[in-house]
Amino acid sequence: MPTEKEVYDAYADQYELLILREDYQDNLPKEINKIKDTHGINIVEFGAGTGRLTRFLAKDAAYIAASDLSHHMLSQARDVLKEQKLANATLCVADMRQTPFAAASADMVIAGWSFCYLAVWGEAKWKQELEHGLEEASRLLRPGGVMIILENFGTGFETPNPPPNLNGYFEFLKANGFQFAWFRTDYQFKDLSEAVELSSFFFGEELSRKVQGNEWTLLPECTGLFWRKF
Repeated sequence: MPTEKEVYDAYADQYELLILREDYQDNLPKEINKIKDTHGINIVEFGAGTGRLTRFLAKDAAYIAASDLSHHMLSQARDVLKEQKLANATLCVADMRQTPFAAASADMVIAGWSFCYLAVWGEAKWKQELEHGLEEASRLLRPGGVMIILENFGTGFETPNPPPNLNGYFEFLKANGFQFAWFRTDYQFKDLSEAVELSSFFFGEELSRKVQGNEWTLLPECTGLFWRKF
């Protein structure tokens, strides 16, 4: 099992296979649009990866500017956007704490399963790094704009079971005015063999054994949704 940093640097193809199986119920677009209608708006995305969110947001948005630290992951995202003929998205390698996008250019700033790394990799300065991320979102947003953050709230669980190492981060978001809800983004795999292989790749052997033992081709997952208007 590669580390998360190794995945983002060198395993975009396998990561893409995993996310193609996620959220077979299509709950992500529904829940995001409950917070803010994405039709015809300008969006900035932090930590876009292979374009898990970018590809469906671009279908309705007027424009989406997406960034990620990994050129490797964005190369995969670029291929996907080209294949789906989505020409209203711009991708660039950039730190979410300092993007090249214009001030007051976005109606929505969104970060999917990525904003947490400011805390995870921030070590002793994790709160300061998160504050820098929020400052950048505030710079980018127009008055009345919204920031949406999506995070893992338990893969392999039918009800929320968030990673304990992120508890401080989640409390930080709530203390900074973010509202919270959760919903399901279950994975649907082709067969048990694929379920075991892909769950082991990103989530580790413990979850892979759980998948094997339960003979899951449908892997339950909870996703946390945080949002705040600026």
